[in-house]
Amino acid sequence: MKIITRDVPPRAAWALEQAGLHPLLARLFAARGVTTSDELDDGLARLLPPDTLLGAREAARQLADAMAAKRRLCIVADYDCDGATACAVGVRGLRLLGAPLGFDSVHYLVPDRVVDGYGLTPAIARRVKDSGAELLITVDNGIASVDGVRVARELGLQVIVTDHHLPGPQLPADCVIVNPNQPGCAFDSKSIAGVGVMFYVLLALRAELRERGVFDAKNQPRIDALLPLVALGTVADVVKLDGNNRRLVGQGLKRVRAGALPAGMDALFAAAGRRLDTASSFDFGFALGPRLNAAGRLSDMTLGIECLLTDDKARAEELARTLDGINRERKAIEGEMREQALEMAEALFDEGEEPPPALVLFDPDFHEGVVGIVASRLKDKLHRPTFVFAASAAPGKEHELKGSGRSIPGFHLRDALDLVAKRHPGVLLRFGGHAMAAGCTVAEEHLDVFEQALQQVAHEWLDAATLQRRLEADGALDRQYRRPDLVEVLQGQVWGQGFAPPVFCEELRVVSQRIVGEKHLALKLQHQGDAVDGIWFGRTEPLPERVKLAFRLELDDWQGQRRVRFLVEAADI
Repeated sequence: MKIITRDVPPRAAWALEQAGLHPLLARLFAARGVTTSDELDDGLARLLPPDTLLGAREAARQLADAMAAKRRLCIVADYDCDGATACAVGVRGLRLLGAPLGFDSVHYLVPDRVVDGYGLTPAIARRVKDSGAELLITVDNGIASVDGVRVARELGLQVIVTDHHLPGPQLPADCVIVNPNQPGCAFDSKSIAGVGVMFYVLLALRAELRERGVFDAKNQPRIDALLPLVALGTVADVVKLDGNNRRLVGQGLKRVRAGALPAGMDALFAAAGRRLDTASSFDFGFALGPRLNAAGRLSDMTLGIECLLTDDKARAEELARTLDGINRERKAIEGEMREQALEMAEALFDEGEEPPPALVLFDPDFHEGVVGIVASRLKDKLHRPTFVFAASAAPGKEHELKGSGRSIPGFHLRDALDLVAKRHPGVLLRFGGHAMAAGCTVAEEHLDVFEQALQQVAHEWLDAATLQRRLEADGALDRQYRRPDLVEVLQGQVWGQGFAPPVFCEELRVVSQRIVGEKHLALKLQHQGDAVDGIWFGRTEPLPERVKLAFRLELDDWQGQRRVRFLVEAADI
């Protein structure tokens, strides 16, 4: 592991400090590209205006017309956390905005990962029509659903596609598309999550209803109550936290910490053993998000969506407990698959050798719902673009393999799949995704061809520097900043993808070390003359007496005393 210290532009750090920021925060923000304090203003007035999001105004007009005519609406969701929160935001928001019109006819449908597959398929379009709906809205999917939209239109349904995924060569026809990544869209936040796109459609709809005189600015519904859901989906989908996304997450966190959140989110916090008053983006990404995602992976995401929609506390607690149990099952399955996949991966290269530039793994016993998590774990461990495949459990598609991939910086996974598809027509039956995460389906007989083709792209695109694991860190931590109150300040900020949480690095003396819990390294460290506790989760190999470590800061409450502990991330050995 190579630990790289981030550059800190001195002028930016000085300007932020002069604007009143703590010197440590000024240094951290400057290193992440922030140049003025205005960029840190998370006020709602600073959000990008919805009229810059192509398609939002037309979607608002169609929704307003449908609500005035009391037509039945159906939201088609995705089965991950972003899709679930987007669906909950859509259902809650449309009911809230439709209340003055006496409109409440909105329901949802979420495809089954195994049976239906991803997105608005022709079969899903027919189910929506059979439900009696007249207008179909996709959330967190639809930009690639060319056939599904066509069938929906043939059945007489109006269609509004809200999505954030990268479009393919052909866009769905004869429908309204709201997606910042579609051609011609000037919306600055290309990284907005699917739940954020739906929230922006609601902002546009509220403006449209104001223009129609349904309500005025003083008496309009407060859709900012939906921001905790927007924040959860944004963090859980691991989209880049640009300025606009940080504002959405920051506003959501403020409401969560004040206890102003849906009953289901409250119950999920309790099930995860997390506190509302100290809620952080970490809680969204590693506590609530996995519990919702587990439903889509192993069961039915309807459970997750219902948890986010209910206002009944007892019902919310019951659903949260169910989701927690499913997540425990997911962890057990993932653990077994991860160990097996790691053994398979390590068998591809001899000890002391570098892994191949890309990994493709398949076993008939792999669980389709967990391949993405396992691919992520292997990517983290071996620092290679990784695809993990499982046999499809859908009836009639037993010979198809469904794969989920995760990538490393410098290797755009969806573009790589696109190149594979062009070079080897027919090998990829379906594919889509982002730079860092993507999915695809191949016939089992073509898996070897896919593996060779992906390896070839990796050989062409990746060099030795890109394949070396690197960790960006924030340099040494001054001992005066090793205080519980400052750790709380740091934990209260919005960190995440593209705006990484602080990781400090410096050479430390290892006073003592021992294995705890069979797989973690407990450390006594000397930091600038002071004794500090440390822990390195998942490591058992001993460290030398003096070593350069990268570490995060954590508060450790022990017998009424709060102390700062170092969570070690890496060693430059």
